[in-house]
Amino acid sequence: MRDFVRLAEDIAREAGEMLLAKRPTMSSTIETKSSPTDVVTELDKASEQLIRSRILAARPDDTILGEEGGEARGASSVRWVVDPIDGTVNFLYGLPDWAVSIAVEVDGQVVAGAVNVVPRGEMFTAALGHGAWLGGERLRCNTGVPLERALVATGFGYSAGRRAVQGEVLAAVLPRVRDIRRGGSCASDLCSVAAGRIDAYYERGTNYWDYAAAGLVATEAGARIGGLHGKPYNSELTLCAAPGLFEELHDLLASLDPERDA
Repeated sequence: MRDFVRLAEDIAREAGEMLLAKRPTMSSTIETKSSPTDVVTELDKASEQLIRSRILAARPDDTILGEEGGEARGASSVRWVVDPIDGTVNFLYGLPDWAVSIAVEVDGQVVAGAVNVVPRGEMFTAALGHGAWLGGERLRCNTGVPLERALVATGFGYSAGRRAVQGEVLAAVLPRVRDIRRGGSCASDLCSVAAGRIDAYYERGTNYWDYAAAGLVATEAGARIGGLHGKPYNSELTLCAAPGLFEELHDLLASLDPERDA
């Protein structure tokens, strides 16, 4: 697992350096995916191509799942899960919360991950059973925080109808917690839970490549991550916090039916 972490870290760092050097302006070539607000740039694609080439050079038999290029099947039991830029809108606008995220699965279980929050110069890593780290510092999430004193991060989807529902849910959550933060990167937010910078995070509409590596960072730092009603964390809802706060926030969200659409 340590070899996986080292390789993921090295590749995430190289991709981050390339992206930082070539970050475009808002006049650059920008495409959209699911909606006019769901953007992708040529550098999303270039970052993923770089990451894929580096993985295959080191481990040619492994499977790779990437946000932009889909899944390329390999013969081994190892799969790499790649988000070449998590937080593309932040990337375009020059905001500091965007990341390169690389996770490693063995037989379907995430065992290693690296999340490079590039503008901040922060590399978060984790290996299953060996803790979560920011550089040489072992990470621990905040514990013993009640819901009413929790600083909670969230995010929003791309469709107008889904955003309307998310706004309703947020309006009900806000009076029950210390405050809300909206960073714009699922991977960065989950790492912030791990580092104790926020107490909890929830969001509907994230994808597996957004949270695969950062989810391991968070759980190895002592947080619990999951969906509603005992489900694993998933695209319908991802919730992360220390045990205790997780249950309190879960029950509040479950009462608000956050998985509905307008």
